[in-house]
Amino acid sequence: MRRTSSGLLTSLFLIAVTTFAGAQTNSKTSGTQPGQITPTGNLAVRRFSQTATLLPNGKVLVAGGMECNGKYDASAELYDPRTGSFTLIGSMSSAREGHAAILLRNGKVLLAGGSSGPDGNVTTAELYDPVTETFHPTDNMTGPRAHAAAVLLKDGKVLLIGGDGAHEDERLSSAELYDPATGRFTATGGMHVPREMHTAVLMNDGRVLVMGGSSAGGYPNSRIEASAETYDPVTGRFTTTGSMTAARHKLAAVLLSDGRVLVVGGSDNRDWRGQYTSAELYDPATGRFSTDGDMSFKRFKLIATAIRLPDGRVLIAGGAERPEIYDPATKSFQPVKGTVGEGRYFSTATLLSDGRVLIAGGYGDDPMAGAVPNAWLYRP
Repeated sequence: MRRTSSGLLTSLFLIAVTTFAGAQTNSKTSGTQPGQITPTGNLAVRRFSQTATLLPNGKVLVAGGMECNGKYDASAELYDPRTGSFTLIGSMSSAREGHAAILLRNGKVLLAGGSSGPDGNVTTAELYDPVTETFHPTDNMTGPRAHAAAVLLKDGKVLLIGGDGAHEDERLSSAELYDPATGRFTATGGMHVPREMHTAVLMNDGRVLVMGGSSAGGYPNSRIEASAETYDPVTGRFTTTGSMTAARHKLAAVLLSDGRVLVVGGSDNRDWRGQYTSAELYDPATGRFSTDGDMSFKRFKLIATAIRLPDGRVLIAGGAERPEIYDPATKSFQPVKGTVGEGRYFSTATLLSDGRVLIAGGYGDDPMAGAVPNAWLYRP
């Protein structure tokens, strides 16, 4: 017994030394402190799967979402970084969850599509005017669409890609454009694969990279995609490109300063049981994805929570209790100080004008418990 105990103590000592040395190495490698999470004022309405959009005046418009399964919300509120408080400002014309929200060049916000209830995906869209703090209807989309990927193109138009059609079992391959100059939606080229719970990123050359998502079926028989394609606004067409190293849905992606795209997390068709720690990079010069190490935590349902910071690092705020920072210079992930508690799934992260990040809403490991009203600030 003594020999066993002595060997165990020696092993524990060696593990502790190695862990300490590893932590020291990671700290030196990262070069920059990861920052921390601190609480800020609570949301007026608890919500998940909402949108959060930075306005020209520095405030954040938080709109729609769900309070809990089956309770869809039309309300909207403003977050003021100066006071750290949220204020209700009225409601949209329709309850929306899984909708798109894009800040237009004219300072207004387009809110389009989404689900207003079980099998109730909508075609309607509206504009929020931050000057009057009011919502006004605009043209309807070409058809019902929820959980689409939305991107502001370099010409000022908005591209909406895929999602669910009239109901959640109808995956869409179609895409459409919203033109703020005319206030109209028009169809554009379709994808090669229908996608829902996918993601899309505007690249430096003006093309849009679309990747992952579910193309058919439901849990536990969903068909999850590793495939990716690019949309060219000049031709209005989608073209297949290299596939990801893993099939992912409920993932996140963000454009890096060097023009590559970082892809993180998501899950396979096992959903909760198939979450990833892995990350990969897409190089537009070669059209290929390559593995890029592992995050500190498994993450999925984090579509709106990967943010590129002003210094080029990336905050990954959702999908796990503790956010982390990716440093492209060292290709390393490092947890930040503090946690977001239960607000980890389908929360939002918004880069503020002063370089901080607002993290809001979401829900925890028990979906039936509903959303949290909590909000946090990330400080680099």
